[in-house]
Amino acid sequence: LVVGSSTGYGLSSALVAAFGYGAKTLGVCFEKEPSGDKTGTAGWYNVAEAHRLAAAEGLTYETINGDAFSDEAKAEVVEALRRLGPVDLLIYSLAAPRRREPDGTVWTSTLKPIGAPYHGRAFDLRSEEVVETSLDPATDEEIEATIKVMGGEDWRYWVQMLRAEGLLAPGARTVAYSYIGPEVTAPIYRRGTIGAAKEHLERTGIQLNETLAQAGNGGGAWVSVNKSVVTQASSAIPAVPLSEVQDFLTNQH
Repeated sequence: LVVGSSTGYGLSSALVAAFGYGAKTLGVCFEKEPSGDKTGTAGWYNVAEAHRLAAAEGLTYETINGDAFSDEAKAEVVEALRRLGPVDLLIYSLAAPRRREPDGTVWTSTLKPIGAPYHGRAFDLRSEEVVETSLDPATDEEIEATIKVMGGEDWRYWVQMLRAEGLLAPGARTVAYSYIGPEVTAPIYRRGTIGAAKEHLERTGIQLNETLAQAGNGGGAWVSVNKSVVTQASSAIPAVPLSEVQDFLTNQH
């Protein structure tokens, strides 16, 4: 089961599980399909092509398109897993700008420093120009909201739900993805609101590992720290630090 399966590391994880190991693979993502003369979101086409290739090779590769934070999407996953079988591996790779609670509360994540403003030069992906950027420090409310969206709470909900429904296989493992980054970006990343959310995610991983390890059979939870990549999602960031652009360009050559 891959939560956040249509782009980035989540898509890569789903493809490796299915095509590399022949696992029955169920993905959850929130993408918009094409309609009339309007194209769908990029992730929709990724998923469509993955389905086509999997079908050609006789693999089981299914996707539930819906808000992974919602009770409705989780219920659809439970229904699908009743048919596909219990989960050996849960990949949590959800990256979203906001989260809606069942009671209607909406949390919106922010990319801001904590404690002091951030000033620096950056490369704006939209205008393709080097610009001066400044970000005010986050409020306590913005920090809390970012943790709610990008922290480990929803990851814990998924594991708890699967356990309660009897849908975790013996020795089941779960992995979430994190990022530390270099010192030059620390004020707006690791020491900023996103970093606070990642720290919460990592603490959640320790707690989940203890819970799953108690069941024996080699189960547990891990957090994988990976290299950052400049992708379509980067355009949502007010300005990408020059160091990251330099790293990206260097790696291309």
